[in-house]
Amino acid sequence: MATIITVSNQKGGVGKTTTSAALATGLYLAGKSVLGIDLDPQGNLGFCMGMQSGASYTVLDALKGIVPIREVIQPTNYGDILPSDITLSNGLNVSGKRECILRDTIAPVLNQYDYMIIDTPPALNLLTINAYTVSDFLIIPMGSDILSLVGLSQLKETIDSVKSGLNPRLQVLGILLTKFSSRTILSRDVLEMAEQLAGQIDSVVFDTKIRNGVAIAEAPAHGESIFEYDPRSKAVQDYQDFLSEIAGKIHLGEVK
Repeated sequence: MATIITVSNQKGGVGKTTTSAALATGLYLAGKSVLGIDLDPQGNLGFCMGMQSGASYTVLDALKGIVPIREVIQPTNYGDILPSDITLSNGLNVSGKRECILRDTIAPVLNQYDYMIIDTPPALNLLTINAYTVSDFLIIPMGSDILSLVGLSQLKETIDSVKSGLNPRLQVLGILLTKFSSRTILSRDVLEMAEQLAGQIDSVVFDTKIRNGVAIAEAPAHGESIFEYDPRSKAVQDYQDFLSEIAGKIHLGEVK
């Protein structure tokens, strides 16, 4: 049975897709079987995982039941991907229990992977609710600026709502600060406020903070994971430390 981790924040530009890709590729390079699930209409997760070409079908086709999930899954350089594109922005016009569509869609392949990593849109919409409903763990990346704090109270309400009804096992692993510089007063102030917010959602701020690094942006253009493209980059080293940190939290080193 796959362990499912969702990376989510309703604010864009906080490193959500980069973090999702780092988790997926890092786990794959550690020898795990991984399925990336792209629920963001921008469709960048597949690109970051090294998907070579456009897909015939997307995650929306699977969610609508147009084709079986196995026909939608595409291989990449670093595991498999349920790809997305802009058509997903039209929403899930489906019948039934709409918050559980993703759960039902991935059920046939749950036992084929060690981990599933879900990248969500920058919104608290039905796609995000579906991700929370199927997930074991939630990671919240947050930029080291004041605007990144805006809306986290609404995120708390959404998490509480899902835990109280749809998925009581959902656990917030922590808040991951990105674009962090320990030398600036702003980053230190955001860290303090993030720690207060983490306490409100019964979680923590990860010890690891992600610094800025050009390698993070360059790696996908070269079809490589950040870990292989420039392992000496400070930001890449931070993501490696992050993987080690969450390994201690959810035992990523053990085959489920």
